[in-house]
Amino acid sequence: MLTRRRLGVAAAAAFAAPSLLHAQGAAWPNARPIEVIVPFPPGGGVDVMTRLILPHVQARLPGTNFVVINRAGAAGQLGLEAIFNAAPDGYTIGATTIPAHSGIPIERAARYRPLDFTFLANIVDDPNAIFVRADSPIRSFADLITQAKARPGQLTYGTTGVGSDDHIFMLELEAAAGLPPLVHVPFAGSAVLTPQLLGGHLDLAVGNAGEMIALSREGKLRGLAVAAQQRLAQSPEVPTCRELGHDLVAGASRGLLGPPGMPRPVAGRLEEALAGALADPAFTQEAERLFMPLRPLTGEAYREMAAAVDAQLRALWQRRPWRG
Repeated sequence: MLTRRRLGVAAAAAFAAPSLLHAQGAAWPNARPIEVIVPFPPGGGVDVMTRLILPHVQARLPGTNFVVINRAGAAGQLGLEAIFNAAPDGYTIGATTIPAHSGIPIERAARYRPLDFTFLANIVDDPNAIFVRADSPIRSFADLITQAKARPGQLTYGTTGVGSDDHIFMLELEAAAGLPPLVHVPFAGSAVLTPQLLGGHLDLAVGNAGEMIALSREGKLRGLAVAAQQRLAQSPEVPTCRELGHDLVAGASRGLLGPPGMPRPVAGRLEEALAGALADPAFTQEAERLFMPLRPLTGEAYREMAAAVDAQLRALWQRRPWRG
């Protein structure tokens, strides 16, 4: 529920919106740099996506100067709180990843409401996947099921955090496959998870396909399953969960958003610039090179997707809370 203060801010912004750009003398976005908060460490999927698209957005907003700030902590919570509570003047926006975006305030107290942000554009939809080391005795998804049932409470899997899309996918898979719970080992991002898998400290990693395909192509990892609608062109040897008998499609939807109450003229210009960037062949080719699966959604369409995932997560929480 909106607080009186937030209602006041939103109402004032809406009242001022038609004349905002004129009142500032067309200052936005030229008056000062626009801070873009990434709630995760450098090098992960959200960070790479943000840094990749911003130059293309900047080219469509003359005079804009974006500055990326990595504000990691509490599995993304600290950065999301900073975005949510920033002034809604167009000079602070940020990145997020769904479903973790909604999972955090379901699990614990947070200083933001997941559906009250100003949703600008979803950019990436990176499906979940299960990977093992190339020399792992687990050769296939069937091997994983067999070993998980034969060694209850012994197999370990790493994810990018409690309540992350990776973790939530694994909870759904355990339920769908009738598996005893595996041992969950959360990490603060894929950049620190992957060395632990390669070093033999984990039995498997549950992550996003786009972040692990390169290592798979190098022969260091082997994919067991991907939670996509169909096999990925970049790794056609990896079967989908549906092919393996489990109707699961899941992943990380990564995009950009702003604080609640951003004036419509400002949000609209950002949405328009993002839509143009997402359709730019220079961007799409670079995204393909980096194994970054795109799912362009702007404005209300992005918010509707977020709301649907939020409802699914709340239903899952009732069946199987994921603390710890």
